[in-house]
Amino acid sequence: MLSDWPMAANRNPAEPRRGRRAAIAVAISMAVSGCASPPLVPYSADTPPLVLTTAAQAGGQDQRGRFREIYCAVLQARAGETPDHRTCDDALTRVGSEPAGTGRPVDLGPSKRRLVAAVVPGIGWDCIAQWLQPPGSVAAHVRKHGFDQVAIKVDALSGTATNARQIRDAVMAMDLGPGATRLVLVGYSKGAPDMLDAIVTYPEIRSRVAAVMSVAGSVGGSPLANNAEQFQADLLRHFPGSTCESGDGGAVASLRPAVRQAWLAKNPLPSGVPYYSVVTFPQPERISSILQGSYAKLARIDGRNDSQVLFYDQVIPGSTLAAYVNADHWAIAVPIARTHSSIGSLFVTQNAYPREALVESLLRFVEEDLSARAK
Repeated sequence: MLSDWPMAANRNPAEPRRGRRAAIAVAISMAVSGCASPPLVPYSADTPPLVLTTAAQAGGQDQRGRFREIYCAVLQARAGETPDHRTCDDALTRVGSEPAGTGRPVDLGPSKRRLVAAVVPGIGWDCIAQWLQPPGSVAAHVRKHGFDQVAIKVDALSGTATNARQIRDAVMAMDLGPGATRLVLVGYSKGAPDMLDAIVTYPEIRSRVAAVMSVAGSVGGSPLANNAEQFQADLLRHFPGSTCESGDGGAVASLRPAVRQAWLAKNPLPSGVPYYSVVTFPQPERISSILQGSYAKLARIDGRNDSQVLFYDQVIPGSTLAAYVNADHWAIAVPIARTHSSIGSLFVTQNAYPREALVESLLRFVEEDLSARAK
Protein backbone atom coordinates (compact mmCIF):
# COMPACT_ATOMS: atom_id res chain seq x y z
CA MET A 1 0.00 0.00 0.00
CA LEU A 2 1.33 3.41 0.86
CA SER A 3 4.51 1.76 1.96
CA ASP A 4 4.36 -0.97 -0.66
CA TRP A 5 7.70 0.10 -1.73
CA PRO A 6 9.99 -1.59 0.79
CA MET A 7 11.72 1.68 1.25
CA ALA A 8 12.88 1.07 4.73
CA ALA A 9 13.96 -2.14 3.34
CA ASN A 10 17.42 -2.99 2.56
CA ARG A 11 20.96 -2.04 2.54
CA ASN A 12 23.86 -4.26 1.65
CA PRO A 13 26.41 -4.13 4.50
CA ALA A 14 29.21 -3.65 1.95
CA GLU A 15 27.51 -0.69 0.33
CA PRO A 16 29.14 2.70 0.95
CA ARG A 17 27.24 5.32 2.89
CA ARG A 18 24.71 2.69 3.91
CA GLY A 19 23.79 4.59 7.07
CA ARG A 20 22.82 7.71 5.11
CA ARG A 21 20.86 5.69 2.57
CA ALA A 22 19.08 3.76 5.28
CA ALA A 23 18.14 7.07 6.90
CA ILE A 24 16.76 8.28 3.55
CA ALA A 25 14.74 5.09 3.25
CA VAL A 26 13.28 5.43 6.73
CA ALA A 27 12.53 9.12 6.19
CA ILE A 28 10.64 8.42 2.98
CA SER A 29 8.66 5.66 4.65
CA MET A 30 7.68 7.97 7.49
CA ALA A 31 6.76 10.72 5.07
CA VAL A 32 4.51 8.51 3.01
CA SER A 33 2.85 6.89 6.01
CA GLY A 34 2.03 10.39 7.17
CA CYS A 35 2.35 12.07 10.55
CA ALA A 36 -0.94 13.96 10.60
CA SER A 37 -3.55 13.36 13.27
CA PRO A 38 -6.85 14.03 11.42
CA PRO A 39 -9.25 11.07 11.25
CA LEU A 40 -8.08 8.40 8.85
CA VAL A 41 -11.63 8.20 7.55
CA PRO A 42 -13.00 11.75 7.65
CA TYR A 43 -16.70 12.47 7.75
CA SER A 44 -18.25 12.37 4.30
CA ALA A 45 -21.66 11.52 2.86
CA ASP A 46 -20.14 11.03 -0.59
CA THR A 47 -20.00 7.23 -0.46
CA PRO A 48 -21.98 4.31 -1.84
CA PRO A 49 -24.00 2.42 0.77
CA LEU A 50 -21.70 -0.01 2.57
CA VAL A 51 -22.11 -2.98 4.89
CA LEU A 52 -19.58 -5.09 6.77
CA THR A 53 -20.67 -8.72 6.71
CA THR A 54 -19.25 -12.24 6.51
CA ALA A 55 -17.71 -13.65 3.36
CA ALA A 56 -20.55 -16.16 2.98
CA GLN A 57 -23.24 -13.49 3.36
CA ALA A 58 -21.40 -11.33 0.84
CA GLY A 59 -21.67 -14.07 -1.77
CA GLY A 60 -18.21 -15.57 -1.40
CA GLN A 61 -16.97 -19.00 -0.40
CA ASP A 62 -14.79 -19.81 2.59
CA GLN A 63 -12.32 -22.53 1.63
CA ARG A 64 -9.69 -21.88 4.27
CA GLY A 65 -9.96 -25.43 5.55
CA ARG A 66 -8.94 -26.99 2.25
CA PHE A 67 -6.22 -24.45 1.64
CA ARG A 68 -4.79 -25.17 5.10
CA GLU A 69 -4.59 -28.87 4.19
CA ILE A 70 -2.69 -28.06 1.00
CA TYR A 71 -0.36 -25.52 2.62
CA CYS A 72 0.43 -27.80 5.55
CA ALA A 73 1.29 -30.63 3.17
CA VAL A 74 3.54 -28.39 1.05
CA LEU A 75 5.29 -26.91 4.08
CA GLN A 76 6.00 -30.37 5.45
CA ALA A 77 7.22 -31.68 2.11
CA ARG A 78 9.45 -28.66 1.40
CA ALA A 79 10.99 -28.31 4.87
CA GLY A 80 14.75 -27.96 4.38
CA GLU A 81 14.26 -27.25 0.67
CA THR A 82 12.88 -23.70 0.88
CA PRO A 83 13.94 -20.79 3.13
CA ASP A 84 12.16 -19.19 6.09
CA HIS A 85 10.30 -22.36 7.03
CA ARG A 86 7.44 -22.05 9.51
CA THR A 87 5.04 -24.53 10.95
CA CYS A 88 1.62 -24.48 9.35
CA ASP A 89 -0.03 -23.07 12.47
CA ASP A 90 2.47 -20.21 12.52
CA ALA A 91 2.18 -19.50 8.80
CA LEU A 92 -1.61 -19.04 8.88
CA THR A 93 -3.88 -17.16 11.28
CA ARG A 94 -7.03 -18.87 12.54
CA VAL A 95 -9.84 -16.33 12.40
CA GLY A 96 -13.27 -17.13 13.79
CA SER A 97 -14.68 -20.53 12.98
CA GLU A 98 -12.41 -21.75 10.21
CA PRO A 99 -14.09 -24.47 8.14
CA ALA A 100 -12.83 -27.98 8.65
CA GLY A 101 -10.62 -29.55 6.03
CA THR A 102 -11.94 -32.03 3.51
CA GLY A 103 -9.72 -34.92 4.51
CA ARG A 104 -8.80 -35.51 0.89
CA PRO A 105 -5.15 -36.29 0.05
CA VAL A 106 -3.02 -33.48 -1.39
CA ASP A 107 -1.47 -34.09 -4.79
CA LEU A 108 2.14 -32.87 -4.65
CA GLY A 109 3.04 -34.16 -8.12
CA PRO A 110 3.83 -32.02 -11.16
CA SER A 111 1.15 -29.53 -12.18
CA LYS A 112 -1.25 -30.96 -14.76
CA ARG A 113 -2.50 -27.60 -15.97
CA ARG A 114 0.86 -25.79 -15.72
CA LEU A 115 -0.67 -22.65 -14.24
CA VAL A 116 1.26 -19.39 -14.62
CA ALA A 117 1.03 -16.78 -11.86
CA ALA A 118 1.27 -13.35 -13.51
CA VAL A 119 1.98 -10.95 -10.66
CA VAL A 120 0.94 -7.29 -10.74
CA PRO A 121 3.09 -5.48 -8.15
CA GLY A 122 2.16 -2.69 -5.77
CA ILE A 123 2.77 1.03 -5.79
CA GLY A 124 6.37 2.11 -6.18
CA TRP A 125 7.74 -1.31 -7.13
CA ASP A 126 9.62 -0.11 -10.19
CA CYS A 127 11.26 2.56 -8.06
CA ILE A 128 12.91 0.06 -5.71
CA ALA A 129 13.26 -3.13 -7.79
CA GLN A 130 16.89 -2.59 -8.81
CA TRP A 131 17.80 -1.69 -5.25
CA LEU A 132 15.96 -4.64 -3.80
CA GLN A 133 17.42 -7.17 -6.25
CA PRO A 134 14.81 -9.87 -5.53
CA PRO A 135 16.39 -13.30 -5.90
CA GLY A 136 13.66 -14.84 -8.06
CA SER A 137 13.52 -17.87 -5.80
CA VAL A 138 9.72 -18.16 -5.88
CA ALA A 139 9.63 -18.46 -9.66
CA ALA A 140 12.51 -20.93 -9.63
CA HIS A 141 10.76 -23.05 -6.99
CA VAL A 142 7.35 -23.30 -8.65
CA ARG A 143 8.93 -24.08 -12.02
CA LYS A 144 10.39 -27.23 -10.46
CA HIS A 145 6.84 -28.40 -9.88
CA GLY A 146 5.39 -27.60 -13.28
CA PHE A 147 4.05 -24.12 -12.55
CA ASP A 148 5.48 -20.75 -13.49
CA GLN A 149 5.56 -17.18 -12.23
CA VAL A 150 6.10 -14.01 -14.26
CA ALA A 151 5.88 -10.31 -13.48
CA ILE A 152 3.65 -7.81 -15.27
CA LYS A 153 5.29 -4.40 -15.54
CA VAL A 154 3.07 -1.46 -14.63
CA ASP A 155 3.78 2.18 -13.79
CA ALA A 156 5.04 2.60 -10.24
CA LEU A 157 3.20 5.86 -9.57
CA SER A 158 0.21 5.89 -11.94
CA GLY A 159 -3.44 5.34 -11.14
CA THR A 160 -5.44 2.19 -11.78
CA ALA A 161 -6.79 3.10 -15.22
CA THR A 162 -3.32 3.62 -16.68
CA ASN A 163 -2.01 0.43 -15.15
CA ALA A 164 -5.08 -1.54 -16.23
CA ARG A 165 -4.26 -0.73 -19.83
CA GLN A 166 -0.69 -1.93 -19.32
CA ILE A 167 -1.99 -5.18 -17.81
CA ARG A 168 -4.27 -5.64 -20.79
CA ASP A 169 -1.41 -5.19 -23.23
CA ALA A 170 0.84 -7.58 -21.28
CA VAL A 171 -1.81 -10.30 -21.11
CA MET A 172 -2.65 -10.04 -24.81
CA ALA A 173 1.06 -10.27 -25.70
CA MET A 174 1.65 -13.48 -23.72
CA ASP A 175 2.15 -16.71 -25.64
CA LEU A 176 0.73 -19.36 -23.33
CA GLY A 177 0.51 -22.14 -25.90
CA PRO A 178 -2.41 -24.47 -26.67
CA GLY A 179 -4.64 -26.21 -24.18
CA ALA A 180 -6.62 -25.03 -21.17
CA THR A 181 -6.27 -21.45 -20.01
CA ARG A 182 -3.30 -21.24 -17.67
CA LEU A 183 -2.93 -17.62 -16.56
CA VAL A 184 -3.64 -16.68 -12.94
CA LEU A 185 -3.59 -12.91 -12.48
CA VAL A 186 -2.23 -12.13 -9.01
CA GLY A 187 -2.56 -8.57 -7.72
CA TYR A 188 -0.43 -7.60 -4.75
CA SER A 189 -1.53 -4.49 -2.83
CA LYS A 190 -2.33 -1.76 -5.40
CA GLY A 191 -1.80 -4.39 -8.06
CA ALA A 192 -5.18 -5.84 -7.03
CA PRO A 193 -7.32 -2.83 -8.03
CA ASP A 194 -5.16 -2.36 -11.14
CA MET A 195 -5.90 -5.98 -12.06
CA LEU A 196 -9.63 -5.74 -11.34
CA ASP A 197 -9.86 -2.59 -13.45
CA ALA A 198 -8.25 -4.50 -16.33
CA ILE A 199 -10.68 -7.43 -16.03
CA VAL A 200 -13.67 -5.09 -16.07
CA THR A 201 -12.48 -2.64 -18.72
CA TYR A 202 -10.94 -5.03 -21.24
CA PRO A 203 -13.20 -8.04 -21.85
CA GLU A 204 -10.81 -9.35 -24.50
CA ILE A 205 -8.42 -10.61 -21.80
CA ARG A 206 -10.98 -12.72 -19.93
CA SER A 207 -10.70 -15.76 -22.18
CA ARG A 208 -6.96 -15.79 -21.51
CA VAL A 209 -7.32 -15.68 -17.70
CA ALA A 210 -8.04 -18.86 -15.71
CA ALA A 211 -8.37 -17.10 -12.35
CA VAL A 212 -7.89 -13.80 -10.55
CA MET A 213 -6.31 -13.57 -7.10
CA SER A 214 -5.79 -10.74 -4.64
CA VAL A 215 -2.83 -11.12 -2.25
CA ALA A 216 -2.83 -8.43 0.45
CA GLY A 217 -4.74 -6.42 -2.11
CA SER A 218 -5.99 -2.91 -1.46
CA VAL A 219 -9.30 -3.89 -3.04
CA GLY A 220 -11.25 -1.44 -0.88
CA GLY A 221 -8.39 1.03 -0.61
CA SER A 222 -6.65 2.04 2.58
CA PRO A 223 -7.46 4.83 5.05
CA LEU A 224 -3.74 5.65 5.06
CA ALA A 225 -4.23 7.10 1.57
CA ASN A 226 -6.62 9.73 2.91
CA ASN A 227 -3.81 11.55 4.69
CA ALA A 228 -1.21 11.08 1.96
CA GLU A 229 -0.46 13.06 -1.20
CA GLN A 230 1.13 12.10 -4.49
CA PHE A 231 4.23 14.22 -3.87
CA GLN A 232 5.08 11.91 -0.99
CA ALA A 233 4.96 8.89 -3.30
CA ASP A 234 7.07 10.84 -5.81
CA LEU A 235 9.88 10.85 -3.26
CA LEU A 236 10.50 7.30 -4.43
CA ARG A 237 11.83 8.66 -7.71
CA HIS A 238 14.83 9.88 -5.71
CA PHE A 239 15.37 6.56 -4.01
CA PRO A 240 18.89 5.16 -4.53
CA GLY A 241 18.97 3.37 -7.88
CA SER A 242 15.43 4.36 -8.83
CA THR A 243 14.56 4.64 -12.52
CA CYS A 244 10.78 5.07 -12.19
CA GLU A 245 8.79 8.00 -13.58
CA SER A 246 5.87 10.00 -12.18
CA GLY A 247 3.44 8.41 -14.63
CA ASP A 248 0.00 10.00 -14.53
CA GLY A 249 0.44 10.96 -10.87
CA GLY A 250 -2.70 9.15 -9.75
CA ALA A 251 -1.39 6.32 -7.58
CA VAL A 252 -2.21 7.71 -4.13
CA ALA A 253 -5.63 9.10 -5.06
CA SER A 254 -6.60 5.76 -6.58
CA LEU A 255 -6.06 4.04 -3.21
CA ARG A 256 -8.41 6.23 -1.17
CA PRO A 257 -11.32 4.16 0.18
CA ALA A 258 -13.99 6.45 -1.26
CA VAL A 259 -12.44 6.08 -4.72
CA ARG A 260 -12.15 2.31 -4.51
CA GLN A 261 -15.61 1.78 -3.03
CA ALA A 262 -17.19 4.01 -5.65
CA TRP A 263 -15.38 2.07 -8.37
CA LEU A 264 -16.56 -1.27 -6.97
CA ALA A 265 -20.14 0.00 -6.75
CA LYS A 266 -20.14 1.09 -10.40
CA ASN A 267 -18.16 -1.82 -11.85
CA PRO A 268 -19.56 -5.28 -11.09
CA LEU A 269 -16.94 -7.92 -11.75
CA PRO A 270 -17.55 -10.25 -14.71
CA SER A 271 -18.91 -13.60 -13.57
CA GLY A 272 -17.01 -15.80 -16.01
CA VAL A 273 -13.73 -15.64 -14.08
CA PRO A 274 -13.19 -17.23 -10.63
CA TYR A 275 -11.82 -14.88 -7.97
CA TYR A 276 -9.72 -15.71 -4.91
CA SER A 277 -8.59 -13.62 -1.93
CA VAL A 278 -5.53 -14.12 0.28
CA VAL A 279 -5.61 -11.79 3.28
CA THR A 280 -2.66 -10.74 5.41
CA PHE A 281 -3.85 -10.94 9.03
CA PRO A 282 -0.68 -10.89 11.14
CA GLN A 283 -0.48 -11.34 14.86
CA PRO A 284 0.71 -7.97 16.26
CA GLU A 285 4.14 -9.37 17.08
CA ARG A 286 4.57 -10.27 13.40
CA ILE A 287 4.60 -6.60 12.34
CA SER A 288 8.09 -5.37 11.40
CA SER A 289 9.39 -2.50 13.52
CA ILE A 290 9.40 -0.02 10.62
CA LEU A 291 5.72 -0.76 9.96
CA GLN A 292 4.48 -0.47 13.54
CA GLY A 293 3.70 3.23 13.14
CA SER A 294 1.37 2.69 10.19
CA TYR A 295 -0.07 -0.37 11.93
CA ALA A 296 -0.92 1.79 14.94
CA LYS A 297 -2.56 4.42 12.73
CA LEU A 298 -4.81 1.83 11.11
CA ALA A 299 -5.46 0.27 14.52
CA ARG A 300 -7.35 3.46 15.39
CA ILE A 301 -9.97 1.96 13.04
CA ASP A 302 -9.28 -1.76 13.48
CA GLY A 303 -6.32 -3.62 14.97
CA ARG A 304 -6.82 -6.36 12.39
CA ASN A 305 -4.57 -4.86 9.73
CA ASP A 306 -1.27 -5.73 8.07
CA SER A 307 0.22 -2.23 8.59
CA GLN A 308 -1.13 -0.94 5.26
CA VAL A 309 -4.60 -2.40 4.66
CA LEU A 310 -7.48 -3.45 6.92
CA PHE A 311 -8.23 -7.15 6.69
CA TYR A 312 -11.73 -6.77 5.25
CA ASP A 313 -10.57 -4.31 2.58
CA GLN A 314 -8.40 -7.04 1.05
CA VAL A 315 -11.26 -9.28 -0.11
CA ILE A 316 -12.56 -9.25 -3.69
CA PRO A 317 -16.37 -9.13 -3.54
CA GLY A 318 -17.87 -12.56 -4.13
CA SER A 319 -14.49 -14.28 -4.15
CA THR A 320 -13.32 -17.52 -2.59
CA LEU A 321 -11.50 -16.78 0.65
CA ALA A 322 -8.39 -18.95 0.58
CA ALA A 323 -6.39 -17.87 3.62
CA TYR A 324 -5.63 -15.48 6.42
CA VAL A 325 -1.84 -15.31 6.41
CA ASN A 326 0.25 -14.53 9.48
CA ALA A 327 2.49 -11.98 7.75
CA ASP A 328 2.62 -8.22 7.49
CA HIS A 329 2.17 -6.33 4.23
CA TRP A 330 5.79 -6.58 3.16
CA ALA A 331 6.58 -10.05 4.50
CA ILE A 332 4.09 -11.81 2.25
CA ALA A 333 5.58 -10.55 -1.01
CA VAL A 334 8.85 -8.64 -0.68
CA PRO A 335 12.05 -10.51 0.37
CA ILE A 336 13.76 -7.52 1.93
CA ALA A 337 15.68 -9.25 4.69
CA ARG A 338 17.00 -11.93 2.34
CA THR A 339 18.81 -9.50 0.07
CA HIS A 340 19.67 -6.76 2.58
CA SER A 341 20.23 -8.34 5.94
CA SER A 342 21.47 -5.25 7.78
CA ILE A 343 18.30 -3.26 7.15
CA GLY A 344 16.30 -6.40 7.76
CA SER A 345 17.79 -6.82 11.21
CA LEU A 346 17.22 -3.17 12.13
CA PHE A 347 13.93 -2.19 10.52
CA VAL A 348 12.21 -5.02 8.63
CA THR A 349 12.40 -7.34 11.58
CA GLN A 350 9.53 -9.71 10.70
CA ASN A 351 10.19 -10.16 7.00
CA ALA A 352 10.94 -13.89 7.00
CA TYR A 353 8.11 -15.88 5.46
CA PRO A 354 7.99 -19.13 3.40
CA ARG A 355 6.86 -17.40 0.19
CA GLU A 356 7.99 -20.25 -2.08
CA ALA A 357 5.81 -22.76 -0.26
CA LEU A 358 2.93 -20.27 -0.12
CA VAL A 359 2.89 -19.61 -3.86
CA GLU A 360 3.18 -23.30 -4.68
CA SER A 361 0.26 -24.00 -2.33
CA LEU A 362 -1.88 -21.25 -3.84
CA LEU A 363 -1.30 -22.52 -7.36
CA ARG A 364 -2.12 -26.09 -6.29
CA PHE A 365 -5.25 -24.83 -4.55
CA VAL A 366 -6.42 -22.92 -7.63
CA GLU A 367 -5.61 -25.84 -9.94
CA GLU A 368 -7.65 -28.22 -7.79
CA ASP A 369 -10.55 -25.78 -7.55
CA LEU A 370 -10.58 -25.13 -11.30
CA SER A 371 -10.72 -28.87 -11.93
CA ALA A 372 -13.67 -29.21 -9.54
CA ARG A 373 -15.52 -26.34 -11.27
CA ALA A 374 -15.02 -28.01 -14.65
CA LYS A 375 -16.81 -31.21 -13.58
